[in-house]
Amino acid sequence: MKTNDIILQTMTKVILFIIILFSFHIFFAGHYTPGGGFVGGLLASGAIILLLLAFDKKTVTTILPINYLYVVATGLLFAVGTSAGALLFNAPFLTHAFGHVNLPLLGDTALHTATLFDLGVYLVVVGVTMTIIQTIGEDE
Repeated sequence: MKTNDIILQTMTKVILFIIILFSFHIFFAGHYTPGGGFVGGLLASGAIILLLLAFDKKTVTTILPINYLYVVATGLLFAVGTSAGALLFNAPFLTHAFGHVNLPLLGDTALHTATLFDLGVYLVVVGVTMTIIQTIGEDE
Protein backbone atom coordinates (compact mmCIF):
# COMPACT_ATOMS: atom_id res chain seq x y z
CA MET A 1 0.00 0.00 0.00
CA LYS A 2 1.34 3.40 -0.97
CA THR A 3 0.98 6.11 1.64
CA ASN A 4 0.44 9.81 1.03
CA ASP A 5 3.12 11.66 3.00
CA ILE A 6 3.00 14.95 1.12
CA ILE A 7 2.52 17.07 4.26
CA LEU A 8 5.34 15.32 6.15
CA GLN A 9 7.70 15.56 3.18
CA THR A 10 6.94 19.23 2.54
CA MET A 11 7.35 20.21 6.18
CA THR A 12 10.55 18.16 6.42
CA LYS A 13 12.13 20.27 3.67
CA VAL A 14 11.46 23.44 5.66
CA ILE A 15 12.27 22.08 9.13
CA LEU A 16 15.46 20.39 7.88
CA PHE A 17 16.85 23.75 6.79
CA ILE A 18 16.03 25.31 10.19
CA ILE A 19 17.59 22.41 12.14
CA ILE A 20 20.80 22.50 10.08
CA LEU A 21 21.12 26.27 10.55
CA PHE A 22 20.59 25.88 14.30
CA SER A 23 23.16 23.07 14.31
CA PHE A 24 25.74 25.41 12.76
CA HIS A 25 24.80 28.16 15.23
CA ILE A 26 25.26 25.80 18.20
CA PHE A 27 28.56 24.61 16.72
CA PHE A 28 30.02 28.10 16.34
CA ALA A 29 28.59 29.40 19.62
CA GLY A 30 30.18 26.50 21.52
CA HIS A 31 33.34 28.37 22.49
CA TYR A 32 31.59 31.12 24.41
CA THR A 33 28.25 29.53 25.41
CA PRO A 34 27.06 25.94 25.95
CA GLY A 35 27.12 23.89 22.79
CA GLY A 36 29.84 22.94 20.40
CA GLY A 37 30.68 19.98 18.22
CA PHE A 38 28.82 17.30 20.15
CA VAL A 39 25.45 19.03 20.43
CA GLY A 40 25.71 20.46 16.92
CA GLY A 41 26.49 17.01 15.55
CA LEU A 42 23.49 15.52 17.33
CA LEU A 43 21.25 18.20 15.81
CA ALA A 44 22.62 17.52 12.32
CA SER A 45 22.07 13.78 12.82
CA GLY A 46 18.52 14.49 13.95
CA ALA A 47 17.90 16.43 10.75
CA ILE A 48 19.15 13.51 8.63
CA ILE A 49 17.01 11.10 10.66
CA LEU A 50 14.00 13.34 9.96
CA LEU A 51 14.81 12.96 6.26
CA LEU A 52 14.89 9.18 6.69
CA LEU A 53 11.49 9.26 8.39
CA ALA A 54 9.87 11.40 5.70
CA PHE A 55 11.48 9.72 2.70
CA ASP A 56 12.81 6.22 2.09
CA LYS A 57 16.47 5.26 2.50
CA LYS A 58 17.02 5.06 -1.26
CA THR A 59 15.88 8.67 -1.75
CA VAL A 60 18.02 9.94 1.14
CA THR A 61 21.03 8.04 -0.21
CA THR A 62 20.46 9.72 -3.58
CA ILE A 63 20.28 13.14 -1.91
CA LEU A 64 23.22 12.50 0.48
CA PRO A 65 25.57 9.91 -1.06
CA ILE A 66 27.78 9.83 2.03
CA ASN A 67 29.67 6.92 3.53
CA TYR A 68 29.45 7.83 7.21
CA LEU A 69 32.50 5.72 8.12
CA TYR A 70 34.59 8.15 6.07
CA VAL A 71 32.96 11.01 7.98
CA VAL A 72 34.02 9.37 11.26
CA ALA A 73 37.57 8.88 9.97
CA THR A 74 37.80 12.51 8.83
CA GLY A 75 36.48 13.72 12.17
CA LEU A 76 38.99 11.62 14.08
CA LEU A 77 41.75 12.98 11.85
CA PHE A 78 40.72 16.56 12.70
CA ALA A 79 40.32 15.89 16.43
CA VAL A 80 43.54 13.95 16.90
CA GLY A 81 45.48 16.14 14.48
CA THR A 82 44.66 19.39 16.24
CA SER A 83 45.20 17.78 19.64
CA ALA A 84 48.58 16.32 18.75
CA GLY A 85 49.62 19.38 16.74
CA ALA A 86 50.55 21.12 19.97
CA LEU A 87 53.25 18.50 20.50
CA LEU A 88 55.08 19.87 17.45
CA PHE A 89 55.48 23.18 19.30
CA ASN A 90 56.59 21.63 22.63
CA ALA A 91 53.20 22.30 24.20
CA PRO A 92 51.15 19.73 26.15
CA PHE A 93 48.68 17.49 24.32
CA LEU A 94 45.29 19.21 23.71
CA THR A 95 46.75 22.72 24.05
CA HIS A 96 45.05 25.01 21.58
CA ALA A 97 46.29 28.19 19.99
CA PHE A 98 44.32 31.30 19.17
CA GLY A 99 44.82 34.66 17.60
CA HIS A 100 43.07 37.62 16.05
CA VAL A 101 42.99 38.25 12.31
CA ASN A 102 41.57 41.26 10.51
CA LEU A 103 39.38 39.85 7.72
CA PRO A 104 38.07 42.19 4.99
CA LEU A 105 34.33 41.65 5.48
CA LEU A 106 34.24 40.41 9.07
CA GLY A 107 36.74 42.76 10.70
CA ASP A 108 38.64 41.59 13.78
CA THR A 109 37.99 37.84 14.02
CA ALA A 110 39.25 35.41 16.64
CA LEU A 111 40.61 32.15 15.23
CA HIS A 112 41.04 29.10 17.48
CA THR A 113 42.43 25.65 16.85
CA ALA A 114 39.73 24.46 19.23
CA THR A 115 37.27 25.14 16.41
CA LEU A 116 39.03 22.50 14.30
CA PHE A 117 38.87 20.09 17.25
CA ASP A 118 35.13 20.79 17.59
CA LEU A 119 34.73 20.22 13.85
CA GLY A 120 36.29 16.80 14.34
CA VAL A 121 33.90 16.05 17.20
CA TYR A 122 30.98 17.27 15.05
CA LEU A 123 31.93 14.95 12.19
CA VAL A 124 32.52 11.97 14.49
CA VAL A 125 29.14 12.42 16.17
CA VAL A 126 27.30 12.72 12.84
CA GLY A 127 29.15 9.74 11.37
CA VAL A 128 28.73 7.42 14.36
CA THR A 129 25.10 8.35 14.95
CA MET A 130 24.11 7.85 11.33
CA THR A 131 26.06 4.59 11.06
CA ILE A 132 24.25 3.24 14.12
CA ILE A 133 20.82 4.40 12.92
CA GLN A 134 21.29 3.02 9.41
CA THR A 135 22.65 -0.28 10.75
CA ILE A 136 19.69 -0.70 13.07
CA GLY A 137 17.21 0.32 10.38
CA GLU A 138 18.46 -1.99 7.60
CA ASP A 139 15.89 -4.27 6.01
CA GLU A 140 18.24 -7.15 5.42
